[in-house]
Amino acid sequence: MRLARLSRFMARFGLYRQRHYSRRCLLTLDDRLLKDIGLSRTDALREGSKPFWKD
Repeated sequence: MRLARLSRFMARFGLYRQRHYSRRCLLTLDDRLLKDIGLSRTDALREGSKPFWKD
């Protein structure tokens, strides 16, 4: 039981960490790179400003 809870906690922690990192990186992209991935500056700011726990 404890091992399963620990495993779920670690998986969630990894997901949160990845979201945080990805969103911070998104905020550093210039307009040319954002255009390459199909996002506007507004889209990037909206996504990059989300807290890590929000999907």
